[in-house]
Amino acid sequence: MTGTGGTSISDPLGPVHSGGGDQNNTYYYSIGLREPLVRTGVDRLEIVREHRRRLARCFVWPGGYSRAADRLAQPGAVVLLEGPPGIGRRSAATMLLVGASVPGSRIEELPTVREEELPDPSPDDRYLLDLSSIGDNDYPAAQRTLMSYCALVEKSGARLVAVSPSGLEWMLDAELAPLVVHLERAGGRAVFSRHLRVRGVGFAYEQLDHCDLPHLFETAPMRELDRLAGLVVQARDRAGRGTDFEHWRDEAMAAATNWSQQVAGDLRQHRDAEQRALLLAASMTSGGPADAVLSAAHSLLGVLGHPQDETPRLARAGLGEQFEELSLAREGDGRVRFVRLAYDEAVRRHFWENFPDLRADFRDWVGECMEIPALGAEDRARLVGRFAEQALRTDRPDDLHLLIERWTRSSAGGRLRAEAAAALELGLSHERYGSRFRSHVYQWVTTARIAPDLARVLTVVCRQVMAVTHPEQAMVRLRHLALRQESPEDIKEAARSALLELARGNRRLYGRLVHRLLPRARPVDGGLDVLLALLDPAGLQHVHPPWQAFVLAWRAVMAGKPPRAWSPSVQRWLAALTLRQAGDEVLNALLLAAYGDRDLLNQLYVTTCDWAESEPVDMPEGFRAQREDRVRTADRFCREIDLAQGVGGVASASGALRTGEGP
Repeated sequence: MTGTGGTSISDPLGPVHSGGGDQNNTYYYSIGLREPLVRTGVDRLEIVREHRRRLARCFVWPGGYSRAADRLAQPGAVVLLEGPPGIGRRSAATMLLVGASVPGSRIEELPTVREEELPDPSPDDRYLLDLSSIGDNDYPAAQRTLMSYCALVEKSGARLVAVSPSGLEWMLDAELAPLVVHLERAGGRAVFSRHLRVRGVGFAYEQLDHCDLPHLFETAPMRELDRLAGLVVQARDRAGRGTDFEHWRDEAMAAATNWSQQVAGDLRQHRDAEQRALLLAASMTSGGPADAVLSAAHSLLGVLGHPQDETPRLARAGLGEQFEELSLAREGDGRVRFVRLAYDEAVRRHFWENFPDLRADFRDWVGECMEIPALGAEDRARLVGRFAEQALRTDRPDDLHLLIERWTRSSAGGRLRAEAAAALELGLSHERYGSRFRSHVYQWVTTARIAPDLARVLTVVCRQVMAVTHPEQAMVRLRHLALRQESPEDIKEAARSALLELARGNRRLYGRLVHRLLPRARPVDGGLDVLLALLDPAGLQHVHPPWQAFVLAWRAVMAGKPPRAWSPSVQRWLAALTLRQAGDEVLNALLLAAYGDRDLLNQLYVTTCDWAESEPVDMPEGFRAQREDRVRTADRFCREIDLAQGVGGVASASGALRTGEGP
């Protein structure tokens, strides 16, 4: 299954070939709709690593893969993958980049539409550009974007793998034609076998010759073979003792291939609107309380404008009877589930496929269901995931955009922020529409007005989701959120905290943020405050700042902020130097930042002397130093300041300490 999650990887792990012959590893991978990206207590980066490890274990080389790998071995190489849909081109692209990575390198997905800046690649960087969902109207512009990326990659010695849209080969620009490598479908039997083995399912080779399986091996998209293997595992886990692989296989095959006809037949028998509403409600809230299923069915009928049944309630069938007629089971805990494996998914698919004119009503209904008291947080999260799956499968991403906005309006009172975040992360993780959701987030953060709760959701998702797989794009969006003057202070502070955390963890991002915040024609509102926070050594424990950007940031802050604002940070750097937490380059940077401005150099001198004489009471515990050590550092720095001003004869800072004056 082609996937979306492994696009920012810090310690790549590729397949290992330990014997003779060909190596076949296929893994069709995604962090998909059934697996929320933001999990309580789980590091998002670790989730990405988990899936990357599984990708490395399961990947089967499609035809043409080795040719692409050979090309990518050269510094500055760009490969454009072509091939029929469903063969796992994106997974192949990810694995090519993993195989070409070096320790410490990263793999990042590039936007299909250029935003504010082009990337600034280094030789160790690896990039993925997925154009597979681009339509013919947008393909020419996407190719121009690809060409601009190619120029940067070739110049820097990085690597780039792009995935082209199927069926548009005739539109390919001649300049890009030499980059094309055509991939062919990997063996479906090998793919399915590998997925079963990775999941710990034992089987005999001849057991895969079951009636419909050979046909699926030849024709089914790789994502469907991955899904079928998952259904085998579900069948195994719910089966009793004494069952074997053939039993699990047959149940999984029925769930994967037969339920659509079964659902259609059931609905022909249940033409009553109330029965159908209950069936759809049960499929969307499967695993939820029986009361919630009934409430959701009533809500659906209301949204559709169905007239109420005038029959007295006691004269109608009870809930248990209705459940039994629809093959629903109410378990001992009061929660409702379908008897057949994966039947709820088939029901949802049937309604979205066969009632296209009701899809907007289904969207509004799901929005109303979020207010059902019997649905707990986990029930609502499952409902969001199930709706997102159908909306995106039927090419309606705007349904998610609309619900996200509704759930974050002031009238919602903040009750549905978690559901809005879940919907957004599922959109961002989608193979086809992920880039569209990232673009929509950019539109949100750059619009004139934005609801406070939407800003909170965007901050959380950029920080916890997008920052892991698309750090540069996350930084752009967080910067807009942090500098929005009309936003409440707590929202700006949260966005600023996320922005600083991202920049402090990566030298390249640190430098890019500094350059974006430097005042040009006029200072960016709030930009100097962010720069000042970036300069605080207390936040730079995991990365050494790029010194050119460090100097420029100090210059801007010293010129644009009063000394009382930046002097404490200078003193903390002096303490870090004294305690050997920083090197002499700090002194050089401060001197370069103030060079040519006598007032700034004088203020540096006074700030240094003040720190040597008396340590500030608010100095963090990790930056406290003995007085004699402070005087020794101050003495050296003050001599450097003297030299920078062309002043001689002042022996040390010790004399200045007695007068409290600079040179």
